Amino acid sequence: MSPSAVCEASPDSQGLVNGHNGNGSLTAVKPSNGTISLAESLAGLQTEQKNSKTTNIDSMSSLELCRVINEEDASVAQAVQTCLPQIADAIDIIVPRLLKGGRVIYTGAGTSGRLGVLDASEIPPTFSAPPGQFVGLIAGGDYAIRNAVEGAEDSEELGATDLTKLTPPLNKNDTLVGIASSGRTPYVLGGLKYARSIGAATVGLACVKPSSLRSLCDVLIECVTGPEVVTGSTRLKAGTATKMILNMISTGSQIRTGKTFGNLMVDLKMSNEKLQNRARRVARMVVPPSSALDIESEEVLDAVLADCDGQVKLSILVATLGCSPAEGRAKLEAASGSLRQALQGNLTN
Repeated sequence: MSPSAVCEASPDSQGLVNGHNGNGSLTAVKPSNGTISLAESLAGLQTEQKNSKTTNIDSMSSLELCRVINEEDASVAQAVQTCLPQIADAIDIIVPRLLKGGRVIYTGAGTSGRLGVLDASEIPPTFSAPPGQFVGLIAGGDYAIRNAVEGAEDSEELGATDLTKLTPPLNKNDTLVGIASSGRTPYVLGGLKYARSIGAATVGLACVKPSSLRSLCDVLIECVTGPEVVTGSTRLKAGTATKMILNMISTGSQIRTGKTFGNLMVDLKMSNEKLQNRARRVARMVVPPSSALDIESEEVLDAVLADCDGQVKLSILVATLGCSPAEGRAKLEAASGSLRQALQGNLTN
């Protein structure tokens, strides 16, 4: 991992780095009485340190600054790699709850909140998941997706209150994923405290280590991305790491609940022309030549898709087995939604 990806000095229990970081920049040091002010706490975060590679970035050419940003971005995948066991743990907590009808709720402020909203919004069209299965909450509400809402992230109470407004109410089958690059965002802390109080599973995602999320999470992902290209701008490396990790959490949980066949998107929604064509390609890649119906014929395939209400997974089952849509639905239900299990014994690949 590059020196800028992780500070070399050891973080203390408050998430501060004492002394010098890996780039030689002085960081916050605890005063002799052991107490730390909010300003000192923030200044000591690994994401707030000065990046020695970019101190002259305002004097660089466009190509030079692109190169240094690219070099720094290259360290992000390495940082994420160190967290893979914890990301897998998060998926393993989420999957059984989804199978019981639970939800994944992302909560965060600023960039963290926006990335949660983005990831949640992509799940229904990609995997035909119910619209409310993945939910993104951002401090300041939907207005904050496009606009800065001053002070919204500073309220623990607001973080809890937003969760109480969910319909149906937050419950023990749900998983709250609290996203806070700094590891100490009050809005996120408040949400995690409330989630724990009602028995929901909790996952924390921070880009510092250790973080204030630690005592509030069943699984804690601390992906240390280090000093930013522009000091403190966590929409950069920290934001990139967050997006990568959320991709893994949501995609992994959907795969584990039977939303793909191999790496094929068999549960997509045919909501536009591109996805309609993809659905046809996917069906033809899965349905074996010896199937009950010859879906190489555009007319036959479109008729099957229409009979199955555009559900690709069901269409594949009907075309392969020659069963009715109702029979296909029953088989999928018995297989917990897994196309592979429903087709057991009828596959050639």
